[in-house]
Amino acid sequence: MLTENLLDSALGLSDGIVALRRAIHAEPELGLHTPKTMAKVRAALADLPLTWREGPSTTGQVATLEGGKPSDGQRRRVLLRGDMDALQMDEKTNLDFASTIEGRMHACGHDTHTAMLAGAARLLCARRDEIAGTIDFMFQPGEEGYHGARFMLEDGLIDPLPDAAFALHIMPNAPFGVLAGRAGPLLAAADQFTITLSGQGGHASMPHDCVDPIPGAAALVGAIQAMVTRRFNAASAVVVTVTQVHAGTAFNVIPDDVMLAGTIRTLSPEHRQKAEALLRETSDHVARAYGLTAECTVNRGFPVTICDQRAVALGKSVATEIGGEAGWRDLADPIMGAEDFSYVLEKVPGAMFFLGVANEGEDWRQCCAIHSPRMHVDEKALPKGTAMLAGCALKFLESGWEG
Repeated sequence: MLTENLLDSALGLSDGIVALRRAIHAEPELGLHTPKTMAKVRAALADLPLTWREGPSTTGQVATLEGGKPSDGQRRRVLLRGDMDALQMDEKTNLDFASTIEGRMHACGHDTHTAMLAGAARLLCARRDEIAGTIDFMFQPGEEGYHGARFMLEDGLIDPLPDAAFALHIMPNAPFGVLAGRAGPLLAAADQFTITLSGQGGHASMPHDCVDPIPGAAALVGAIQAMVTRRFNAASAVVVTVTQVHAGTAFNVIPDDVMLAGTIRTLSPEHRQKAEALLRETSDHVARAYGLTAECTVNRGFPVTICDQRAVALGKSVATEIGGEAGWRDLADPIMGAEDFSYVLEKVPGAMFFLGVANEGEDWRQCCAIHSPRMHVDEKALPKGTAMLAGCALKFLESGWEG
């Protein structure tokens, strides 16, 4: 069995995995262009028999390992992905390797994702002679809203398409070392909206001479919540949240306009389309009721992250092989966050899994979540993630979906 002793091998790479993670964490980069991060990865893997491809849209690269074992049938191809970009926020961890760049932090764990993927590349290269098939390692920037995976697909960096694809995401408020996943929708589609309500401003002491957009905006916030609870089945996971309201310049001036902005989260293409249409309809109807006009713009973000049932079953078998029955947890419900690995899973059957990285022995329920400026990772869990990624690749190449 190719996954035998996989965790022991990954534990032997711990120092390198942690060192790379800390180097990336200390120098975070944003968006589609993360050249320093990519250079750290290339330097860490420079001695390995990998071929590299890059495209014009991002600094992301795909490294490919060709297995050395002859195939007695179909030669399968599998992709493993790690994202590299950070968030625009200040770090408050006081770690020795905390961000050295003001206003930037790896608060979503992409530093760990990249380090675990690099560890998997090294682990799998060491087993090259046992591998019949091809493995692509996708080092991707621009996950935090920049559509990096989509750009790398459009640049042809994942051509030919693999037969399966896998990714990991850490969870700092989940039990140490436990892997989790679910078949079907795992993460939501994430769209952004802006609504501008326009009236006619004037002096605040004479509202009867104006068309005041403020009451209409207040009514619209409530109407949007009623839209969700009254137009969708209560069992449907649909979230529409107004996160910004901008209006006015002075205490005695009624403004011409109010701008509202927020997010739409859905778990199916049908609900995504319906929520967008209803938001436009609700905005228009409320505006007209208050004598206003409404302009509603929806910018589509990542699609729903949908995990293939076969891929989840394969991942569960790997997780239990390397961590025992307690090393895996079935997620009962999707999470309403979003992921641009969804672009890959639209084209290729596969799955994303979560790895708990709360401090070993502590109450994980009290730990800070991702996107917290105080987020902490127990690095002892990272070899488990490396073994999981490598194990998924090995098992799929060895047995396909029958494994």
